Amino acid sequence: MSIGKAVQKGTLIYIYDHNGKQITSVSAPGRWPEDGLKSFTANTVSIQKGSLIYHYDESERCVGRPHPAQAPLHAVKQIKREQCAA
Repeated sequence: MSIGKAVQKGTLIYIYDHNGKQITSVSAPGRWPEDGLKSFTANTVSIQKGSLIYHYDESERCVGRPHPAQAPLHAVKQIKREQCAA
């Protein structure tokens, strides 16, 4: 079975097959605005949670190791403020 579509509704990401049938859902708590669904392929769904991006398969299993996301917008603004104050 492969992933046909992934849609975020609130803090849940719903994963569907190519026939539109829901396969599973994955929680993506929205602590920061950047958190949530980033992308999907036929094999994995990429979800940002905090400063890491996790990859899940159609069985809701985490695949591989999470990798760092780019610096969130709120962190970039804080760094720029600190640089201006120096």
